[in-house]
Amino acid sequence: MMLEILKMRFLDHEELHPDLEWSEVERRLLKAPEAIAVLQRMEESGGEPETIGYDAKTGKLIFCDCAKESPAGRRSLCYDEKALQGRRKNPPSGSAEQKAKEIGVSLMTEELYRKLQSLGSFDLKTSSWIATPQDIRRKGGALFCERRYDTVFIFHNGADSYYSGRGFRGYILV
Repeated sequence: MMLEILKMRFLDHEELHPDLEWSEVERRLLKAPEAIAVLQRMEESGGEPETIGYDAKTGKLIFCDCAKESPAGRRSLCYDEKALQGRRKNPPSGSAEQKAKEIGVSLMTEELYRKLQSLGSFDLKTSSWIATPQDIRRKGGALFCERRYDTVFIFHNGADSYYSGRGFRGYILV
């Protein structure tokens, strides 16, 4: 079932992976059933996973959340468990890092987020937490991104903040 969804999405959104053939994607996925399970969990939480090409460092395929807005099933989360534990008043239901771990993905990096945005327009009404450098996190902050005015913005906020319009985008390499 998930393989069929991925194939239909692949064929419908060729602009996301102009240099790929479905046969190569399918071959890699069939060799990695655990990846299909992760992609299923991404799908169930609203991520609409899709491949956006090869990772230059590993040669593996990048699958990431390609929903137009930050996945609906992953919003209203603070950044990580430390932030969640430190939130005394009105804590959110969880953290982006913990939810990512449950799904089996990593939070997108700034570089990967920008790559996704170069292929289309995402997060026009929402924002997404991204992997935050340790020096920023140690000071209590975390990074998030969004697209406004046809420009990708990288912002910071307290890691314990959460908003109904902020979620996270994840990715896996296959």
